[in-house]
Amino acid sequence: MVIPDLKAEGRDEALQEMVHFLKERQVISHDEELFEKLVQRENLGSTAVGDGIAIPHCKLAEVTSPLIALAVSKKGVSFFSLNGKPTSVFFLVISPPENPSLSLQILAAIAQLVRKASSLPKRILSAKTPRRMIEVIREEEEKLHE
Repeated sequence: MVIPDLKAEGRDEALQEMVHFLKERQVISHDEELFEKLVQRENLGSTAVGDGIAIPHCKLAEVTSPLIALAVSKKGVSFFSLNGKPTSVFFLVISPPENPSLSLQILAAIAQLVRKASSLPKRILSAKTPRRMIEVIREEEEKLHE
């Protein structure tokens, strides 16, 4: 699932926009609960990992299997990154609470991809379509396994 053009400028606004996107598409129904959980997690420490990327995540009883959404902001979002630079690429991860090890595996895989694929944010931002954005991620994943 791709949210190709976030309009938000700030952290909470971006999270709200992502949650709204999921609710509009009937992927989730407990939008207020999801938003609160994402904000609570961000308040523990920003999930911005540098290079314009963030991995906001939480557990939500409503989901029965992990949900990963890619969200992209061409102008960048103030997301409290350590370097103070705007965040443009978001990997939103929502997991069922009963399988914490799977959640950790997903977060670790995304973190490894982000760490090793230095051109990833630039390539995602230059992709013209949501389909191409996903293709870019797959291409970068394949490079990790070569």
